[in-house]
Amino acid sequence: MIFRRAVFVAALSALVCACSPARKAAAPVAQTEIRFATDWRAQAEQGGFYQAVATGEYIKRGLDVRIIQGGPGVNVPQLLAAGAVDAGMGSNSFIALNMANEGVPVRAVAAMMQKDPQVLIAHPDQGIEKIEDLKGHPILLSDASVSAFWVWLKSKYGFSDHQVRKYTFNSAPFLADKSVAQQGYVTSEPYTLEKEAQLKAKVFLLADNGYPSYATMILFPQSRIDKNPAVVKAFVEASAAGWKSYLHGDPGPGDALIRKDNPEMTQDVLDQAREKMRSYGIVDGGDAAAGGIGVMTAARWADFAKIAVDQGVYPKTLDVSKAYTLQFVSPPAK
Repeated sequence: MIFRRAVFVAALSALVCACSPARKAAAPVAQTEIRFATDWRAQAEQGGFYQAVATGEYIKRGLDVRIIQGGPGVNVPQLLAAGAVDAGMGSNSFIALNMANEGVPVRAVAAMMQKDPQVLIAHPDQGIEKIEDLKGHPILLSDASVSAFWVWLKSKYGFSDHQVRKYTFNSAPFLADKSVAQQGYVTSEPYTLEKEAQLKAKVFLLADNGYPSYATMILFPQSRIDKNPAVVKAFVEASAAGWKSYLHGDPGPGDALIRKDNPEMTQDVLDQAREKMRSYGIVDGGDAAAGGIGVMTAARWADFAKIAVDQGVYPKTLDVSKAYTLQFVSPPAK
């Protein structure tokens, strides 16, 4: 459910007009409107943003936030580059680096997830006990994944492109062949496989094996950062408050808006995803334990960029500092 692509710029205006109804009513006239695009249909993995809308965290900071729901045809960087939205969600660190490499003046201002929820999933009876055991096995990957976390897997574990099989977000090929592994989110596919196919799969969270990507980043155009940094700061603070409330308070308000935007979403899926985010420390683990939700560090960005540059994804001249700013997050205490 990660890395959604391919939308034509000509369709951007129509997409924004079909935006999410998840919006706080009766906003004061003086409030600043923010159109915030997510990368997929409403789900728990975006729950903190919906919670911040539903509980008034944005409103009380002077923001009227409209969540524009993503989907298979939504390309958030393209929406930002075209000015069709005011802010957007970056699925992983490659998103921000891609824009920096292409000279698009958009920066990550916070990372709501310290751990990318991306996993590899394998059958339980194939002698696969650790992620390196997947070397040589066929792995179902989306096109976007091949140019993202697969780069890291090849660098760290020596995986080969010969292992790649096309993933179309359908687990049928995985279920049909026990030698095959597939991509997924720790908050989604493992639960679905167990619920619908009675398969308790082997699940390997890439972040717990050293994958350094951030996830669910907040992206803002540099022009907005320069013109009104107070608005960006307010959005980051409200979003962090929403995530804290969604994970450790009453998630009901956020869940209600999620189900309104995405009627196919069920409460059991939301509940288990939230529990996975808590148990794995996806949002408030790592540096966020000391620096707060949303924190990023220059060192981690540099480490991530080095892996990508060493694998030839970006030129050695890439200026990683253009992908992010630490202006709106606090560094973790040492």
